[in-house]
Amino acid sequence: MSNAATFDTRTDTAIPVESPLAYSYRRSGAPQAGSPSRLQLRERAMLGHLILRGGAIVLDEAVRDVLGISLPGQPQALVQDASGERSIQWLSPDEWLVIVPGGEEFPLEAKLREYLGSAHFAISDVSGGQTLLEISGEAARELLMKTVIYDVHSSNFPVGKGVTTVFAKATTILRRPSEERWELVVRRSFADYCYRWLLDAAAEYGVNVQQ
Repeated sequence: MSNAATFDTRTDTAIPVESPLAYSYRRSGAPQAGSPSRLQLRERAMLGHLILRGGAIVLDEAVRDVLGISLPGQPQALVQDASGERSIQWLSPDEWLVIVPGGEEFPLEAKLREYLGSAHFAISDVSGGQTLLEISGEAARELLMKTVIYDVHSSNFPVGKGVTTVFAKATTILRRPSEERWELVVRRSFADYCYRWLLDAAAEYGVNVQQ
C-alpha cells in the first residue's frame, strides 16, 4: 500500500472547463473544407495523461493487472487496448506515457499506487499540461513531412510507433496508432501555436477541423 498523498485535480466546479484549443477556435476559427477533404484535424481534449517511471518488470505487472495492457518493452513502441481508447507509449528506458479517457486518470493512478505499494516508482498526472491533436486523411503524412524533422515514411514510421521530436519549433510526441491516423501530443502552452501552424500547412490540401 502506497503512503503517497494523492488528490483528484478534476474538482467539481460551476466554472466551465475549456480545452487547450478553445482560444484558438475563437481566434483562428475551425475551417470546414469542401468535400472531399484530404485532411481532418481534431483535438481529443481532456484526456487523462499519466507518466509512469520505474522498473519495467514491476510496472508491467501492475498495468496488465489494472489496465489490461502490457507495457511496451521496445523503444518507441505504442500499444493500445482493443477499443483504441487507452494506450501506453515507451518514452525512455524507464518512462512510459499512459493516455486514457478523461476522468479515468485519477482512479487509475490510485489503483496503480495501491498495486505497486512500496516498489520504486513514480506516477505523475500531466493531464492538464498537454493535449492530443489527431491528424487523419490521405494527405496526413504529406503534412507531417512539412512540419516535423523526423522521417515519417512508412518504412521508418510504421503503425504502432511513437517518438519525441520537433514540430515546427515546439517539442512534441508524434504517434501513429493506425494507417491513416497520426497523433501529436503537445504541451498546453504550445497548443495554439501548433494549431495555427497546422492550419497554414494544411491549407493546400483542404482541411476539416472537427470540434
